[in-house]
Amino acid sequence: MYKMFIADDEYEIRTGLANYFPWNQIGFEVVGTADDGFKTFNYIQQHPVDVLLCDIRMPVMSGIDLAKELHNYGAKVKIVLLSGYCEFEYAQKALEYGVKSYIVKPTKYAEVVQIFSDLKKQLDVEAAEVTPDQDLGDGLAGCNLLDEILGKIKLYIKMNYATATLEDAAKLVYMNPYYLSKYFKQKTGENFSDCLTRAKMQNAAKLLKNIAYKTYDVSALVGYTNPKNFARAFKKYYGRSPREFRYQSADREQICVMDGDA
Repeated sequence: MYKMFIADDEYEIRTGLANYFPWNQIGFEVVGTADDGFKTFNYIQQHPVDVLLCDIRMPVMSGIDLAKELHNYGAKVKIVLLSGYCEFEYAQKALEYGVKSYIVKPTKYAEVVQIFSDLKKQLDVEAAEVTPDQDLGDGLAGCNLLDEILGKIKLYIKMNYATATLEDAAKLVYMNPYYLSKYFKQKTGENFSDCLTRAKMQNAAKLLKNIAYKTYDVSALVGYTNPKNFARAFKKYYGRSPREFRYQSADREQICVMDGDA
């Protein structure tokens, strides 16, 4: 369970959110509440808090000022702002201080669930970064989240090499594509694109050994719409063209009976 603090100057909203919303089902435990930003800041200085759900309009210290103070203080708490005022300038200011999301009152149950479910997954991913590295080769082992994330990505590539993209892989593990690219490189020693290309080429090599497939068939099956691009990529990877690879890998008599292979 991640620790969560709720700050709102309206008693009904504050207590309603704290006591009647099923936070524990999403992965959060409400550890405290306050009716102004100053009390909230003091609490977070003295207690570990992972997430702050905070009203923008509060006495003593507004939600924006609170976010600024926490940012300057170096607090790692993730902030979701809550307000009845749907004004763009507030959202802009909030982004400057690392606020994760912005919810407009009256809140919708499904929206709150979605935002905090996504936030829970972000926290899980960040927690994985401090997990000691395990064997990151083909034989991924262990049950920690780091292994699970990398395992999902590699399995996704293996099963979907013809259509796989970095963006879709990022959605699968709830990460930003740019961050996933850096994360994958850091943890495996190779780029996501290189891993995907290897999967395409290795499967193309297997398919080329089957004379039932023309080269352009193989090209399409591994995700290339242009056979020339496939041939170029294949030669760069294996040092031989698809046709040369096929001649050297298959029985010469079988090759001779083929027609029209590029």
